[in-house]
Amino acid sequence: MAYKVLVVDDSSFFRRRVTDILNKDPLLEVIDVAVNGQEAVDKAISLKPDVITMDIEMPILNGIAAVKKIMAQSPTAILMFSSLTHQGAKSTLEALEAGALDFLPKKFSDIAQSSDEAGSLLRQRVAQLAKKSGVCKRSLSSDRFAVKRSQDTQPVTTARTPIVSSTIAVSTNKITSELKASSGKKYSLLAIGTSTGGPVALQKILTQFPQDFPLPIIMIQHMPATFTNAFASRLNSLCNINVKEASNGDILKPGCAYLAPGGRQMIIAGTENAAKIKIIDDNSAKITFKPCVDISFGSAAKIFGGNVLGIILTGMGADGREGARMLKAKGSTIWAQDEESCVVYGMPQAVAVAGISQLSLPLDAISSSIIKEIKHG
Repeated sequence: MAYKVLVVDDSSFFRRRVTDILNKDPLLEVIDVAVNGQEAVDKAISLKPDVITMDIEMPILNGIAAVKKIMAQSPTAILMFSSLTHQGAKSTLEALEAGALDFLPKKFSDIAQSSDEAGSLLRQRVAQLAKKSGVCKRSLSSDRFAVKRSQDTQPVTTARTPIVSSTIAVSTNKITSELKASSGKKYSLLAIGTSTGGPVALQKILTQFPQDFPLPIIMIQHMPATFTNAFASRLNSLCNINVKEASNGDILKPGCAYLAPGGRQMIIAGTENAAKIKIIDDNSAKITFKPCVDISFGSAAKIFGGNVLGIILTGMGADGREGARMLKAKGSTIWAQDEESCVVYGMPQAVAVAGISQLSLPLDAISSSIIKEIKHG
């Protein structure tokens, strides 16, 4: 039985284009369209689609407001279409915080070199969200991740990984609801890699860290170049720690999180006691992701050896598996987000099935487990 999709956009041309692309997949069926946000809310309630594709700028009710209403009244997996502008980035991040699960540039030429490739990517992303739709309907709400600095913050894209049963993941690493006790290991760096669902997951984790968090943090999130600065600024406004888009020559400092800039690669250089960031352009056709978790994690393994706590969060594909493998070979610790709390269980699954990660943790337990592991507070 095909997954049901509702397409929402005020452009009749774009509605037809998205509908035609999605209907090429026998597992997807566009059951209706909506021309504004209020119509999207009404049809989400009445039709109960598995996935909604949502524009941001629309009459009567915009996409962000529509997402908030849908997540409050009829929680549904939502894919946003965004412009690759600074304002588009801010609006998309607001939509993700409101409950949308993923986004794609509205201009398909920004995500692929051909219309066929772009169509394939769109179908893959919608299908992945459709598989998550049951969990979304059970657990997501519009205010789940709306964390503010003033609140209580005590600890509490083309490569695809084939879907395997969760029993395989169970056999390769330990799944637990929380870290029971610190290993007593020394750490010099926290490294986090993520993709689809990452913005919300990173916000959830980082907003629970205290201001005097003792380690520098590097974050690699698959995201367009125009989005990463806006995302880093947003995190910085919500977190007790400092968060910035990484710049070439930045010295890694405790209590500061460095977000890899979109469209480029972030490499750790120097020495463990004087580590710094190098940002390089990457025109290699062999590297799918820019930034790439494997590249950043691999460079961290060379500088910090076994003194890294590496975390792989929700995301499509397998980026991070080889970098995590390099870290583990040096003696570093690798954890993964568990399947239930992931938007897409691809990247965490890749390290779990390969036997690289030692623990699979639910998103809600990751920050408190990190703090416990590094024996802080």
